[in-house]
Amino acid sequence: MAALPLLVHTRTTDYRHASIPAGVAALRDLGFAVDATEAPEALEGPLDRYAAVVFLSTSGTVLTPAGRERLAAYVESGGGFAGVHAAACTEYDWPYYGELLGARFDRHPPLQPGRAVVEDGGHPATRHLPPVWHVTDEWYDFRTSPRGRARILLRADESSYDGGGMGEDHPLAWCRDQGAGRVFYTALGHTTEAYADPDFRAHLLGGITWAARG
Repeated sequence: MAALPLLVHTRTTDYRHASIPAGVAALRDLGFAVDATEAPEALEGPLDRYAAVVFLSTSGTVLTPAGRERLAAYVESGGGFAGVHAAACTEYDWPYYGELLGARFDRHPPLQPGRAVVEDGGHPATRHLPPVWHVTDEWYDFRTSPRGRARILLRADESSYDGGGMGEDHPLAWCRDQGAGRVFYTALGHTTEAYADPDFRAHLLGGITWAARG
């Protein structure tokens, strides 16, 4: 079976995660055919040759107006989109992107261990995970919960770490349809070490493959 082709966008105009190179390498190790780019104009051209576009810890404004139009048209017509970690800290002034992703980043406590609870174990991104997954990450809070607009796959157990701000309804990973396209997002992936973790790598593989209809 041919490797699924991905356009992996890693541009940052705000905070830049040191884990980005490890993330790109992990996607290649997982068998995807990765075109990685930092160029803001990279999404202005045809995207149809890609099974999915991945925003890997992007931050701030990363697209041109033409790139925004191209990405929206690509997803609406059936393309896949996946966002990892700081993808939720991206394109704050583009309303469509917030709808596409399902939620926007608000804040996070310090990096620390905690527990992620599998809400939906029937999805490719979660079916390999234990019911309670012990993870070290930043435990993103979101401005609103995507529940009701997305299929929630993982949630944070705020009793397992300090500084959570969303309460019992704290989604961490989800998927949804947008037009004819599919969207997967995971808030995990802050650390370089995460991309060497077999559970997290399988989480990415399942989520991105689902979005790409692979």
